[in-house]
Amino acid sequence: MSKKIKVGIVGATGYTGSELLRLLAHHPNVDVTAITSRSEAGIAIADYFPSLRGVYQLVFQTPDEANLDQCDAVFFATPNGVAMKEAPALLEKGIKVIDLSADYRIQDIPTWEKWYGMQHSSPEWVKQAVYGLPEMNRENIAQTLLTANPGCYPTCVSLALLPLLKAGALKENMPLIADCKSGVSGAGRKASVPTLLCEAGDNFKAYGVSGHRHLPEIKQTINYLQPNIADGLIFVPHLTPMIRGMHATLYVHLDGQNNPHDMLSRFYQSSLFVDVLPEGATPETRSVRGANYCRISVQKAPQSNVWIILSVIDNLVKGAAGQAVQNMNIMFGLEEDAGLNTVPLLP
Repeated sequence: MSKKIKVGIVGATGYTGSELLRLLAHHPNVDVTAITSRSEAGIAIADYFPSLRGVYQLVFQTPDEANLDQCDAVFFATPNGVAMKEAPALLEKGIKVIDLSADYRIQDIPTWEKWYGMQHSSPEWVKQAVYGLPEMNRENIAQTLLTANPGCYPTCVSLALLPLLKAGALKENMPLIADCKSGVSGAGRKASVPTLLCEAGDNFKAYGVSGHRHLPEIKQTINYLQPNIADGLIFVPHLTPMIRGMHATLYVHLDGQNNPHDMLSRFYQSSLFVDVLPEGATPETRSVRGANYCRISVQKAPQSNVWIILSVIDNLVKGAAGQAVQNMNIMFGLEEDAGLNTVPLLP
């Protein structure tokens, strides 16, 4: 593609917004032309994000000033409830939208309203949105105007289960346990006591045990791929004392003599961003830090019929901004890994 895609980012002051800017800075097919923030309007990117000095000359603008209708694609890296109000006007003009919030992820409107505590203002677009898990919906993503970028926990869990669910391999009426851990950046860039260094550092805790907003999103994917399994899901997230990274430990019961390592390896053998490790390996969050990879391994619990699947991603990349760029690439018919060839950071 010779002509570059004009891209706008709404709400670019958070961690996912800064990750989008980092990844798109050297994307061969993209020109970032507009970034918005009501609270930081008039401030240069380089002054707000020192890591981007010399990379961007843009300043934050209000959405009204930014001429987003001149863009080919717009990312919404905004709090829940913003995209559902502002995206429809762009969509009606044929502008492609990738929403990193939860506004268009859940197809059942009453369920979304229950978990997010507000009335949905554009339910007509929910039905047209495609859930942006490329490994599951690549063909539909290529044809849509609106992609609902998955949440970080749902990405980490769903990629580990996707081949098993598609094959109908999970045993009904058995528990499916997702024991998950996330770095503190998953809570966003807002000021919050639980994410202060003195609160989150040197500490480890579960949260959202009685119900996390990502639970219905994970259940929606499970129900879509293999009915009668989601009711057995137990999902417990934990906060870990690290900046970025996500780890999911899944305990699954399988029908028949299926070997989940073989199933995962076959399913992802040509995948650009899902890496199935050798049997017995244990993936580490640092092995995906800063990159758009998901690394998965499988082991069988000793003296048990329970299989243990381990999945790691960078919650800000494959769990947010990187997957959003991957979706944009698919929507525009670009190379799927364009702008996403970053090697993980170590140490």
